Amino acid sequence: MGLRDYLGVAKRHWWLVAAWVLVAFGAALVVNLRTTPVYAARVTFFFTAPMSSAAELYPASMFSSARLATYAELLASDEIAAPLAALPEVALTAEEVAERISAETIADTVLMEVTVEDPSRKRALFMAQNLAVRFKEAVEALEWQASQNSSAIRVEVINGPHLEADPVAPQPLNNFALALMGGLIMGTGSAVLREIADSSIRSAEVLRTLTSVPVLARIPLDGRVPSRSGPFVSAGDSPRTEALRQVRTLLQSAAAERSLKTLAVTSAVPGEGRSATTCSLALLFAETGQRVLVVDAELRRPRLAAFLGRESAAGLSTVLTGGATVQQVIQPWGAGLWLLAGGRRPPNPSELLSSPRMTEVVDEVRRTFDVVIFDCPPLLPVTDGEVLAARADGTVLVVRYAKTTGAEVTAAVRALNGVNASLLGCVLNMVPRRGPDATPSFDQYTSRTPPARPGRGRRRWRNREWRTEALGVAA
Repeated sequence: MGLRDYLGVAKRHWWLVAAWVLVAFGAALVVNLRTTPVYAARVTFFFTAPMSSAAELYPASMFSSARLATYAELLASDEIAAPLAALPEVALTAEEVAERISAETIADTVLMEVTVEDPSRKRALFMAQNLAVRFKEAVEALEWQASQNSSAIRVEVINGPHLEADPVAPQPLNNFALALMGGLIMGTGSAVLREIADSSIRSAEVLRTLTSVPVLARIPLDGRVPSRSGPFVSAGDSPRTEALRQVRTLLQSAAAERSLKTLAVTSAVPGEGRSATTCSLALLFAETGQRVLVVDAELRRPRLAAFLGRESAAGLSTVLTGGATVQQVIQPWGAGLWLLAGGRRPPNPSELLSSPRMTEVVDEVRRTFDVVIFDCPPLLPVTDGEVLAARADGTVLVVRYAKTTGAEVTAAVRALNGVNASLLGCVLNMVPRRGPDATPSFDQYTSRTPPARPGRGRRRWRNREWRTEALGVAA
């Protein structure tokens, strides 16, 4: 995966990243609110070794630096902690006093900064003041040389003790910054894992690789499509209609090379927009002046009659059971389009669709109409779709974006190949119009509303362009 792929993953799963960041911010807020404020008092010590001549300056300096780590450990020992704990103002144990004291030696110097932390401002400063005195006395006592009647190390307080104005804990800004980093890391990691675990089809390239056939179009979502009964038709200038026109054009090109009068539209699983695609394609073929029949061959769950607002009591199942002829149940819809509804649900749809009577029906409608489009059942749940695809001149497989998995597509193609069906191509349906996988938008070009007038700075160039076009010169 490249940088662009990771950015695409982040855009697709932005809500997951945002959720982790909010959780992390919530945790940081709880920590900030529930943590008792801790205050710090600091004091800085300077260590030096007395010397009798300048030649002893360097050895004395090295001696002091080498022993700074020892003095830091001395701060947490009973030599210092026990006397401080015994003071009435402290009221802590020696272990608690030792935990509140920390030391840091300043690199390449003989300086040591000691910090005393405590929830009480007063006690922190009091402990630091007493610590400065007791630590100086303890070090000089340990380094006392009886032969010279002096200490080998001299300790001086050069800064403090002083109390920090703000508490050292909690630190809200630092906690929120850590929460932001942690939330981004967890959110990004979760998004990548979700992307890896998601086997659904999201790109035309992946679909083309799985099926080894061309992807006829990426059909975008159209919020204006009605959800109730009635004409299931998008606006003529919508991106969805333009994408379906592309499918129609490619199918017409295939029909020019070979006989393609009957077309089966199917899918791997239910809920992929197969019936809506079939209905829209039939309407678009009728716009070209051809006589088009759309057949609802989904006898288990017929839907085209509801989509087109026609009667569904009699239809293909009635014809296959001998209750009526094809001409008796065909219903006209607009100019050049007829509907053969599914009819009542029979108890044996697979047997009816594979019967000799179905072959006679297909031959009859082939002679009567220029184009016949079958809305077939999904391939994986039942075998009805395979039977119909084998009888048609060509098949179109509808795949729903981010829902149909690669395994389902592979199984559907295998099922079509098993009955020697001619798979013309695939349609990636319900592609979002916004986001990293969005379809190209042609709203401004296809809209009947004229584009906005150019700004004042571009008006002169536009006028020149219009004059050039009026003269018939290519710009």
